[in-house]
Amino acid sequence: MDIYWYGQACFKLKGKKAAIVIDPYDPDFTGLKLPKLSADTVLVTHSHNDHNNAKAVESLQGKPMVFDRPGEYEVSGAVITGISSFHDNCEGAERGANTIFHLLFDNLDIVHLGDLGQAKLTEEQVAQIGGADILLIPVGGIYTINAKIASDIVSQLEPKIIIPMHYKIEGLKLELNGVDNFLKEMGAENIIPQPKLSISKEKLPEEPQVILLNND
Repeated sequence: MDIYWYGQACFKLKGKKAAIVIDPYDPDFTGLKLPKLSADTVLVTHSHNDHNNAKAVESLQGKPMVFDRPGEYEVSGAVITGISSFHDNCEGAERGANTIFHLLFDNLDIVHLGDLGQAKLTEEQVAQIGGADILLIPVGGIYTINAKIASDIVSQLEPKIIIPMHYKIEGLKLELNGVDNFLKEMGAENIIPQPKLSISKEKLPEEPQVILLNND
């Protein structure tokens, strides 16, 4: 599988037989350039403009399928579970709901936390998430969890690969913290970003590894 990041929480997962895009954003709202994207399935963790631009994603077979709420889905060679969570630490009173997505895709357990704002995952959420080979986690604070809380949630889920997202990058209009605090929390400084992650179950590291992706 190839994993690409386009800034904020937008990823493309390109598997052997299908492609899935998660949280495509409105370029005018974010200030970031969204490339032309095509996929079989689009996942939307919540309805804010930096996450819900599903119409920007094309498909060779008409419109891609879009899932934007908790539930269980089986499409495009992937088993997808949407798990209820909150965009804040007040049970949604400030910023509403958020859907965590767990994907079993190309034999990999991939977890996208969306704009998680909870200071800690509940035992029920951890159980629903299950395995996490690869964790896509917000670290920029302000609107989501910060670096310290993110590192604690990494400890809860124990993934093999951790890819930070939703942090300040060049061109982003939203004020977020950068990624450096998270890297320091994880003891993973001086990492060189890469354009994509090509990974399979057999290539997963034995020890947890933080990977930075370029957003271009």
